[in-house]
Amino acid sequence: MKHGIYYAYWEKEWAADYIPYIEKAAKLGFDILEIGGAALPALNDAQLSEIKSAADANGIIITTGYGPAPAHDVGCLETREGALEWYRKMFYGMEKIGSNVIGGALYSHWPVDYSQPINKEEDWKLAVEGMQILSKIARNHGVQLNMESLNRFEGYLINTAEECVKFVKEVNCDNVWVMLDTFHMNIEETDIAQAIRTAGSLLGHFHTGECNRMVPGRGRIPWREIGKALREIGYNKTVVMEPFVNTGGQVGSDIKIWRELIPGITPEMLDKDAADSLAFQRYMFDGNM
Repeated sequence: MKHGIYYAYWEKEWAADYIPYIEKAAKLGFDILEIGGAALPALNDAQLSEIKSAADANGIIITTGYGPAPAHDVGCLETREGALEWYRKMFYGMEKIGSNVIGGALYSHWPVDYSQPINKEEDWKLAVEGMQILSKIARNHGVQLNMESLNRFEGYLINTAEECVKFVKEVNCDNVWVMLDTFHMNIEETDIAQAIRTAGSLLGHFHTGECNRMVPGRGRIPWREIGKALREIGYNKTVVMEPFVNTGGQVGSDIKIWRELIPGITPEMLDKDAADSLAFQRYMFDGNM
């Protein structure tokens, strides 16, 4: 497996200069830095080239994450045309920086506004149709799309591994895969390890994080069982930790971090926790536990 971390662990705003985080991820021993896809369409070729050069120089793989804005919802007929055009630009940026894996609620938008009426059955059909179109665009840029199963408070279409497998099978495109996240699984799944087995060979990307949004190993998620299940299904792809511990800014607001999870946190402490968690995660997932 290749192990990574999401850049926003260190950030309070979604907009960021990714190059320092590429260098930091490499220094801390990660294989991957996951960046935010929202910024890519606005970057010019020179800026994209700088990111690619930094990743190559530091031996870092770049994956991409995106929680689509409502305007980028391919499952909504009113926004689909504009969303597809926007994704073309993002996939172009991904190709330029050498990123071929993206994950998130790409079938819908994030987070869902529950003040609006919900029709899951109809929205599901539209989302499947939208993803079938989007997958063709992504394929032109060599991009793999990973459908993230979210908890019920952030999304309603796909909440479990079982639903995610069903959705991916209905889309039936070879570059559309299942994505699971231990934070969301902790809320929705009866048995986290069994959910991984349910995803099986369709699992294309995996996010890790504690029930309290801290780094793996600083909560109560059953990591030993998760590692065993990943090895049982022969998973050898990308594993990206997605912890959020900083209050303030748009990141803190969107993720709902309303208190200091680590009192008196410093950049040095964040780095040490990340490095320690990486060693822990590798031990749990890559070992013969």
